[in-house]
Amino acid sequence: MPTTGHAWKYGDNINTDVLFPGKYTYTAQGRAEIASHALEDLDPTFVANVRPGDVIVGGRNFGCGSSREQAASCLVYNGVAAVIAESIGRIFYRNAINFGLLVITCPQAARAIQHGEEVTVDLAQQRIVTPSGEFTFPPLSASVGKILQAGGLVEYVKVKLQETI
Repeated sequence: MPTTGHAWKYGDNINTDVLFPGKYTYTAQGRAEIASHALEDLDPTFVANVRPGDVIVGGRNFGCGSSREQAASCLVYNGVAAVIAESIGRIFYRNAINFGLLVITCPQAARAIQHGEEVTVDLAQQRIVTPSGEFTFPPLSASVGKILQAGGLVEYVKVKLQETI
């Protein structure tokens, strides 16, 4: 099912410490507290104004840096539906999928989308619709699709365990 939200656009090399400050890695507890620190050093307005279904748009090397899983979970806990970027850091990509966050590499869309614009992401049609046009992206692997459909890796494993009982 397609999701529509507003774009939060940031530049190149947005690292995991910018997404979720490292100083909270071992002290932030629970979804609400983790969510409250999302992007606080880069965009202090983000947490107060993000809405469910919104989309993060990044440039090159989005999510580079450490393997901090809160960099992905803080976005999920704030209702972010997807990340669209020119390129994605490998570890962030895996953590995002594990938390059920759709991550799309689509350089053309990432460059075209402007901050605040309405963006529709249609995973089934592999299409991103923006005021400046429509963009397609490659299909996800079957395994990634199943994990996202389940709502993340933990939920996927729970379903698989139930199937074996």
